[in-house]
Amino acid sequence: MMLAALCGLGLLAGTASAQELKIGYVNSERVLREATPAKAAQSKLEAEFGKREKELTDAASRLKAAADKLEKDAPTLAEAERTRRQRELVEQDRDLQRKRREFQEDLNQRKNEELAAVVERANRVIKQIFDQEKYDLILQEVVFAGPKVDITEKVIKALNAAPAGR
Repeated sequence: MMLAALCGLGLLAGTASAQELKIGYVNSERVLREATPAKAAQSKLEAEFGKREKELTDAASRLKAAADKLEKDAPTLAEAERTRRQRELVEQDRDLQRKRREFQEDLNQRKNEELAAVVERANRVIKQIFDQEKYDLILQEVVFAGPKVDITEKVIKALNAAPAGR
């Protein structure tokens, strides 16, 4: 059984060398990190969510200051007042945690939308290169790839040159 598989691989290798396969590799992570459309998407998200993130940070700071003040004032406060302020802090903390979760969910959803658009554009560019340069195979996820088959830079340049609508 093992011998038959090795013979099959030998035949495949013989066929491959007779035809010379053209193989390319694209580092998707690098494309999504370095390509202009990916950077534009990141900037768009920062602009869209920056104000909300700052509001959450400010609310967290106010909550911390209020907690510190309560801790400092606690020895001189009446039991009822201390309990009321503790309850307020717990409520404010719960509200802040809910807002943070909502923010994170909204951010993740938008990030996925923007990422999907960039991936779609990158795939169109890769397909274009595949067709124009007559590749037999282009891979995106590999364990190792030599510089001879790495076409990531070519994809990034083509993606950067392509108009935003494409």
